[in-house]
Amino acid sequence: MTTTRNKKFELIADSAIEVFGRKLFRIRALISFGNVSAGELGGYVEKAKNVAENGDAWVSGDARVSDDARVYGNARVYGNARVYGNAQVYGNAQVYGDAQVYGNAQVSDDAWVYGNALVSGNARVSGDALVSGDALVSDDARVYGNAQVYGDAQVYGNAQVSGDALVSDDARVYGNAQVSDDAWVYGNALVSGNARVSGDALVSGDARVSGDAWVYGNAQVYGDAQVYGNARVYGNAQLVWFSKVGSENGTLTVFRASAGLMVSRGCFLGTDEEFLAAVDKRHGADSKIGREYHLLIEVARSRIDVSIPVAADEAAEPEAA
Repeated sequence: MTTTRNKKFELIADSAIEVFGRKLFRIRALISFGNVSAGELGGYVEKAKNVAENGDAWVSGDARVSDDARVYGNARVYGNARVYGNAQVYGNAQVYGDAQVYGNAQVSDDAWVYGNALVSGNARVSGDALVSGDALVSDDARVYGNAQVYGDAQVYGNAQVSGDALVSDDARVYGNAQVSDDAWVYGNALVSGNARVSGDALVSGDARVSGDAWVYGNAQVYGDAQVYGNARVYGNAQLVWFSKVGSENGTLTVFRASAGLMVSRGCFLGTDEEFLAAVDKRHGADSKIGREYHLLIEVARSRIDVSIPVAADEAAEPEAA
């Protein structure tokens, strides 16, 4: 016995299941469309309007669509995937595996969400984007173009990942940060604030890019390096960092700028000479911490050759706030 039907499929009453107090019904195609044959069993929906009557949209396997969620266009939801809340899956999008799309999230165009991935809040995944593994895209985040978010990576807040960019492993991109072009953020790296990572740039390890910083071109920021404030790291910029230094056991990052060396440590961002002057004023040049910082700057100076002129697109620059 069927409880309801439309011209495309029917809900089968005796194949109902209960999920969190809601009754979901397996569906059965009444006509052939797309790759679906008449009589073919589909997945589970709470009501007929969860799947559009027009188009080739379909829910199959043990996938479940409930609440006010909608699947339409030529979209497909299958495997053990779940779509619920006010979520929408449309266009040629696919959601499968054990993936979940919920809240007010939308997956559209030719985007795929699969594995154990979660897309929630007001997040949007579109274009040819892929979200997979145990990745999370939430809040007002956007993943589009040919971008990929996978592994245990998280993109949230108002962050955007676009172009052919990759965010993977345990990386986090959040705030108003943007990762685009062919950039790759991976490892345990964090990109936050209004930071931008683009071009062929790589941010990896335990690196942090935050504030209004930009990392682009062929630049690489890795290890425990920290780039923040209004810093610009681009081209083939040279960079070195030292971890667990100073009175706070923090990270000292030194990078090449067109005018020489720039140093970031804690809230400080300035030239190497300005940094040493600040150290001498606060700790004293002959103190243990003072001597430590002077030695580290000397090591950085020996590792980064500032005698060779660099083009504007091969250096890092701090811009005025």
